[in-house]
Amino acid sequence: MNAVRIAWRITRLNFRAQLEYRSEFLMMIAIGAVWQVSVIVFATVLLTRFTGMGGWDSSDVLLIPATRMLAHGLFVLFLGRVHGLGRRIQEGVIDTYLVRPMPVYRQLQLSYFPTNAIGDLTVAAGLMAGALSRSDLDWTAGRISYLVVAVLGGLLLEAALFTLVACASLRFPAADYWGRWLEELLGTFGSYPLNVLPRAVGGLLTYGLPLAFVAYFPTAVLTGHDTGVPYWLAAASPLLGALAYLGSRRLWRWSLRHYTGVNG
Repeated sequence: MNAVRIAWRITRLNFRAQLEYRSEFLMMIAIGAVWQVSVIVFATVLLTRFTGMGGWDSSDVLLIPATRMLAHGLFVLFLGRVHGLGRRIQEGVIDTYLVRPMPVYRQLQLSYFPTNAIGDLTVAAGLMAGALSRSDLDWTAGRISYLVVAVLGGLLLEAALFTLVACASLRFPAADYWGRWLEELLGTFGSYPLNVLPRAVGGLLTYGLPLAFVAYFPTAVLTGHDTGVPYWLAAASPLLGALAYLGSRRLWRWSLRHYTGVNG
């Protein structure tokens, strides 16, 4: 509990520090929202020009980007500072974290308040509200619970992927560019039914780089669509996200023990 209180106090101080520069604070929120403009355009075109995609109704398809964006916004808010670790390594910041009593991963997450996450979450919440209002599904307590768990699982899976990139950055700081590539892939392929893509690409995004487990599989479970993988595997997406994050944190601790410094 003491660690939670300390984290909360630091977060409040970081937030107040951001508020000292009101124009920049508002600009960062706007940047977070504008960053998602491609998804907004996709949703608008989908709803106004097409009745569906890949055998999915447009209302069902809309749940995919809504789930992905909400998971991404929460990732940026709570665990997103792990993205861009390579720059901090090159600046020597990580070396100073190592001599402090607080865990390095926690220090990294508390280094600043991600104001742009407010814009991300505002757009994501609006898109989710629109998707739910257009959905013809019977939103029982079970479905609602699974949707909440799916969003949290997507958050953890995205955090796991970026933590893996951070682990590589501890050894090769230039690996930080992989994070930008990963972010582009999430934005490009994370908002569509994978069955509209070539089978090889869909397989890669399922078993190679498991972006399908962030939003596509959970949404397919909710809407009753076939995914080409066993139902239990698709339904277990949130659990796999949690396990992936736990595994990435173990790898992080191992990588940190073998970190030799910015000039190592």
